[in-house]
Amino acid sequence: MASTSDIRNGVVLNIDGQLWNVIEFQHVKPGKGGAFVRTKLKNVVTGKVVDRTYNAGAKIDVENVDRRDYQYLYRDGDAFVFMDTSDYDQVSIPATVVGDAANFLLENQNATVALNNGNPLYVELPASVVLEITYTEPGVQGDRSNAGTKPATVETGYEIQVPLFVGMGTKVKVDTRTGDYLGRVND
Repeated sequence: MASTSDIRNGVVLNIDGQLWNVIEFQHVKPGKGGAFVRTKLKNVVTGKVVDRTYNAGAKIDVENVDRRDYQYLYRDGDAFVFMDTSDYDQVSIPATVVGDAANFLLENQNATVALNNGNPLYVELPASVVLEITYTEPGVQGDRSNAGTKPATVETGYEIQVPLFVGMGTKVKVDTRTGDYLGRVND
């Protein structure tokens, strides 16, 4: 068991059987009363953010989370197969764990996988990826009914909004956190 003095940004705590990542922490020593630690925690699985306060010196349960670089190989039914880039071991990760990252995964793409006791917790992609537009309607000049954007399907099958001038076959940069179009990429 660790104490509140071990709390740092990025540490994962086990609270009531759930894993919580420390986003922010602050040691507070008021003039009156005992010291305490104010934390902002994010649930590793659901992404829910909560505030929690601990008395100074309270015992906490710190979990070991191993973040490793993996390469995405292929989809196998309801699972995604990744290969550890250091020892070439392959691991099958369920679609529920991969989540929205599946919308931006291309074969042979690198990603960070967080593991706890050998169980995958989540897949983390780079902030942006380059994808090719596989289908989009031609943009009509003067059509401003939807702020000058149109729907476009990228090579993973995900649909994003792009400016009217972007056509099929264009490579675009996409934000993996929001799915927003960031710009064209020149080869």
